[in-house]
Amino acid sequence: MNVLFITLDQFRGDAYGAAGHPLVTTPTLDRIAGEGVRLERHYSQAAPCAPGRAALFTGMYQMNNRVVANGTPLASTLDNVAFVARRAGYDPTLFGYTDQGIDPYRANGADDPRLNDYDGVLPGLSVGLYLPESQAGWSQYLREKGYDVQGNWQQLLRDEPTRPAEDSLSGFLTTRFLQWLGHEESGWFAHLSYLRPHPPYAAAGEYSTRYDPADVALPIAPVNADQRHPLHEAALSSLQAAAPTDQDALRALRAQYFGMISEVDFQLGRIVAALEERGEWRDTLVVVTADHGDQLGDHGLIEKLGFFPQSYHVIGLWRDPRLPGGRSITRFTENVDLLPTLAEALGVEPPAQCDGRSLGPLFLDEDVRWREAAHYEWDSRFLFLGATQSAPSWTLARCNLAVSAGEDLAYVQFGDGSYRCFDLALDATWRTECRDSERVLLGAQEQLLWRQHHLRRELTDMLLTPDRRGYWPSDLHYSALAQSVL
Repeated sequence: MNVLFITLDQFRGDAYGAAGHPLVTTPTLDRIAGEGVRLERHYSQAAPCAPGRAALFTGMYQMNNRVVANGTPLASTLDNVAFVARRAGYDPTLFGYTDQGIDPYRANGADDPRLNDYDGVLPGLSVGLYLPESQAGWSQYLREKGYDVQGNWQQLLRDEPTRPAEDSLSGFLTTRFLQWLGHEESGWFAHLSYLRPHPPYAAAGEYSTRYDPADVALPIAPVNADQRHPLHEAALSSLQAAAPTDQDALRALRAQYFGMISEVDFQLGRIVAALEERGEWRDTLVVVTADHGDQLGDHGLIEKLGFFPQSYHVIGLWRDPRLPGGRSITRFTENVDLLPTLAEALGVEPPAQCDGRSLGPLFLDEDVRWREAAHYEWDSRFLFLGATQSAPSWTLARCNLAVSAGEDLAYVQFGDGSYRCFDLALDATWRTECRDSERVLLGAQEQLLWRQHHLRRELTDMLLTPDRRGYWPSDLHYSALAQSVL
């Protein structure tokens, strides 16, 4: 069976047709959802990009994989989706990027250039097309086609509306994948990592005018200043996080985001068509998710940060041709669930490190105990790590929050001891705090015990006794490098 493991950067879970969006058209994603399973309440476990992807690739919550920022190294002792694919007999090949920095303990000395940024490739992946943050390969492609390429990668992306979609970043990645596919026999594993709909908010070519801003609904407004948590207030004061206050500008921004979604959907359509022509679509497992979402103006914010669900509720599609399709799952599912699910689908044991659970029983409509809330974390220490005066470690340890978002309540615990509890039954927009009783608050706080149940356990569940009770290294699916460390 072929495996198409797709990530769409910054893709909100409500921003496509099958999710019920009233404006955006996404025929390819809708088809994948119709032939597979749509995860209605699917969540990323962290933001921004590197933390979100670390949770996805390792099946571990941030509190365990400890990738807390763009720039945090990924520990080489951790297993990941690429190693799982290799144990299943595949050569997993990357098209795009993974944003996983090298473990300094595995670097070739202090001068190793891989230590200069987090823009690395996940260990275990072969490379079909590597697109670092500079987008160097795409930039060179545009020059060869005669385009006047100026400025950095952000400017290159801001200019997308001036070029046809066939020459877009998403189009370039898709074409390179299809070229590679033409030389592959069946039984391949490809990780397609698309940047779009990540900002700058500028869709390619004709997709930049696909949606009239006048037709775009306005987002959820922020609560009054006297009701905001200090983190929310600080974000609204940030040039990087605050949404435009002018309504026309806000509608235009959202229209470009939706255009990017429809364009990447078109590119995915090219892939589906090619697989059908090759006779491989019926033998291809497709997974679609995102590293995180986008506030898109909700609560007065853009990009991804903080505790609001728009930054973490993401697209989740699973199409396995061996399973019945056309189903939606309303249970709370998470990106950490995808690695154990994929391992099971490929016939190998899920890594013991995984905090997630296989979705297999849900796919088969089995009656199983399941989580009653979605969980995610956000860490803000990166704001201090780059400062001239480094903050003390005890301060950095408080720069985080953890969220449990359930059916009726959402509880946010901040590292400084403060908290927020939102009454979702009364107001699903996260603008109304719980003010009923201590019993309600206690119930919400108890939900946060999910963190206690997922503390690292690879070695804590092992006893050095003659009968070696508990897990033992041969039972743990570490990478070969991790096994050498043990």
